[in-house]
This record gives sequence, structure tokens and C-alpha cells, in this order.
Amino acid sequence: MKLKSLIAAAAVALTLGTSGLAAAQQKLEKTDIKIAVGGKPLLYYLPLTLAERLGYFKDAGLTVEISDFGGGAKSLQALVGGSADVVTGAYDHTIQMQAKGQPIVAVTQLGRYPGIVLASVNKSGTVKSVQDLKGKKVGVTAPGSSTNFMLNHVLTSLGMKPEDASVIGVGGGPSAIAAIKRGEIDAIVNLDPVISQAQADGDITILADTRTEKGTMDVYGGPYPAAVLYMKPDFIKENPKTTQALADVFVRTMLWLNKASTDDVLKVLPEEYFLGNKSLYAQAFEHSKPTYSPDGRFTQDGADAALKVLKAFDPAVASAGIDLSKTYTNQYVEDALKRLQK
Repeated sequence: MKLKSLIAAAAVALTLGTSGLAAAQQKLEKTDIKIAVGGKPLLYYLPLTLAERLGYFKDAGLTVEISDFGGGAKSLQALVGGSADVVTGAYDHTIQMQAKGQPIVAVTQLGRYPGIVLASVNKSGTVKSVQDLKGKKVGVTAPGSSTNFMLNHVLTSLGMKPEDASVIGVGGGPSAIAAIKRGEIDAIVNLDPVISQAQADGDITILADTRTEKGTMDVYGGPYPAAVLYMKPDFIKENPKTTQALADVFVRTMLWLNKASTDDVLKVLPEEYFLGNKSLYAQAFEHSKPTYSPDGRFTQDGADAALKVLKAFDPAVASAGIDLSKTYTNQYVEDALKRLQK
């Protein structure tokens, strides 16, 4: 090999790291990837923005186009409809879609706790506890999204039905804050930074909080997987190297995030994510940091918990013979970790 080529290869290795170099040396089946997400600025999906802005997709030889929707249900629709290749969305959807005969597979876990918060809206003053939700207007990011699922779970765990509350999609950013301040909803189920902003403004009172292990245990009775990277089985079959490259990107991101300081994270993010208050966003991140997966792995306990919760309020899931082993795989994460943890 010529000296110039050796120098170039060394430069690539230093710049890209093990994962990027491996991707650069292999021919990916598909390099242009369309990613759908439901509420990109939410801390629930922070790993996606970090991967993008740290340049990890580029390092892996991928060119990504990220489409941001009002909630996870809409990003799932994009995948089903064919306008997205992969989704960063709730693990719950992998179970629900199997029940509908439209399988999707999660290949990397981004969140080990949901990070979702249920709060009453102080301006309304009609909800003092979770028992008061019946007949009330509850804002979620979008109907059919993970925030809606948490509401459904809380209602059914109290002997109520999902339809006992009126669900209103309010998004996951300024629109959610506006709905709170205008008194359009009696309660809200949302994520940071929306929750921390509303709490700092004195507009909400927290009733249930899954940003911590204890809070997740209190609500769900066990570990509960949150955001994941999922795709159709056909995509994986047709694009195994691309699937591995995507897993590499997110595992690399999770390892970086696990060691990063709050300042490290803030330096990477765009100013508009801070909702005009960078210090408050920093607090929101620190509230949410425990929710992220340390390495991208899935656990059987988490999958079992999700199935149990969904069975309680989703008749399709309750009547289906769900095979959880087909809803997620650790194959690509384990391969990534072998190289990235050297």
C-alpha cells in the first residue's frame, strides 16, 4: 500500500473510530436512509439528534433524511406506508403491529425507562389525583403514541377504560406548552423538556413520573422499554449491512451519552431545542439522563412488562399469540459492542 494510502487510512480510523472504519470498508446495501420520528426535540429521542449532530451517520457511510411528526403513531404510519425506512419510536409498537399481522423489529434500545410524565394542569384545577381523570381532557403528544399508552395503562390499572378520558393531541414542543397555558386540557401526558418547562412555570402538578427507575416501577411494576430503533423484517433481510451500520451508530451514541456531561450534550444540540431557556433544558436533561440505555441492549423482563401492560387495554394484543422474540433482537447491538468496546 502506498504511503499516501496508509496515511489516509489512519486518518479515517482516527476520525471515524472502529465503527465508522468498519462501515467505510464494507459496501452497504442502502446508504440513503429515511428516518421517521414523532417529536424529535423531545428528550425521549435525544439519541437521534446526537447521532445526527455528532456526525455518526456520516461516519458510518449513511446519508439520512429525518422526518419529524407530531407523535409516534404518525411516524409508525410513515413506516407502514413506505415513506420511511426506519423509525425511532416506542417499543410498544412492535408488539401492537405483530398483533395486526404487520411485524416490525426493534434492533437497538435507546430508552430503558419511558421518561413520560402524567401531570394535572393547574389552570383547570379539576384533576387532583389520577382517580380524577375520568371525563377529563388529557393532552398527549398524539393519539396512539407512547404517551397515550401510558394514559391508557393508568386508567385501566384504576379500573377505568381508555375511552373514559378525552384524548387530545398537543404535540411535544411549544404547542403542548400553549395548550397548558390556554387551559385547553385538564391534564397532560408528555416528556421533557415540555414537562420541566411547564413545571418551572408553575403550570402543572406531577402525578406520575417515569423518568426514574422508581417512578417506572411505581407505574408499570417493572422495567419498561421506551424509545427504540425499529424497522420491517424485510428491510433487515434485504439490508443486513445497513441494519448493522444503523445499530453501530446508535450504540456508539449510547456509549457516548453514557459518559457525556450535561455541558457536552448542550454543546451538540441546536439552540431551538432549549425553548428559550438553556439552564432549564439542562435541568430537564439531568432529570431524563437515567432513562437512557447504557449500551442499546434489550432485556426479556422489559419486553414481558410491555406485553403485560398492552394486553390490559389493547384487545388486539390480548387476543393475539405474541412472540416477543420476534419483536426485538440484540444481534446487531452485540456485534456493535464487540467492536466499539475494544
